[in-house]
Amino acid sequence: MRTFSSVSEKENRKTDRKTGRDMYTRKNFKKNALRFLMLFTITFLVLFMSTERPVYASESTDVLGTLSSESSTEDSKDYNLLTIGVAAGDENMASVLQMLALLTVISLAPSILIMLTSFTRIIIVLHFTRAALNTQTVPPNQVLVGLALFLTFFIMAPTFNSVYQNAVRPLAAGEITSEEAFEVGMAPIREFMLGQTREKDLKMFLEIAGTQDVQTQDDIPTSVLIPSFITSELRTAFIIGFVIYIPFIVIDMVVASTLMSMGMMMLPPTTISMPFKILLFIIADGWNLVIGNLVKTFYH
Repeated sequence: MRTFSSVSEKENRKTDRKTGRDMYTRKNFKKNALRFLMLFTITFLVLFMSTERPVYASESTDVLGTLSSESSTEDSKDYNLLTIGVAAGDENMASVLQMLALLTVISLAPSILIMLTSFTRIIIVLHFTRAALNTQTVPPNQVLVGLALFLTFFIMAPTFNSVYQNAVRPLAAGEITSEEAFEVGMAPIREFMLGQTREKDLKMFLEIAGTQDVQTQDDIPTSVLIPSFITSELRTAFIIGFVIYIPFIVIDMVVASTLMSMGMMMLPPTTISMPFKILLFIIADGWNLVIGNLVKTFYH
């Protein structure tokens, strides 16, 4: 038995050596092939770059003549184009500035939609609802954002209609200037924001800005009204989110105490409570209650 095992071990060692040698020879062959290809390409490039091409004097003089004539004509054309461009630029400066202003407004449109409308409160409340249900990604973010956008259009429809009728249409007809259209268009939006903003937040930002001569709502600067409105919206959204959380926290506490009494401490309570939360939300018609009461908060 010993002799048989020793013979088999020797044969295994021989086979291992042979396989190692084969692998070594293959690696060396690959390295040598790569080196040969690199040397071949380098020598080919050197030979190709070292070859000289004949240049005839007649061709060179013709080329120089044509280049000089083309350069002179191009200089005259550039001068003419420069004068024409400057003259045309003075006439079209107003249209260029209008295009820049339009592009700026288009680039800031998402921020305007989020910060000057009801979108902030709606999207925060919807995220609180999903977190309270502990469904993590159901409904997905695309659904929540789409729902918040359509609810925003529904709530802001009277304001947008007033802006279109009083500012956009007269501006398109040439009845008012762009500055007047901006002031007229901001009036309904300011009215909406003032209706949703707390006086405490307004006073805070007025004190920070150092604005004291405020007698009416028209005297409040827009730069003060916008952050005051956003702060009030965040507070209102968090209050609604807290109210939504309360029944689901009660369910979590009941499930956790039941599992503790049964000795099932290793089982996570959130896994057991989630079906009960969804069942309660369906029985109470939760989406109708949340969305309906959320929209009604803008009409108080």
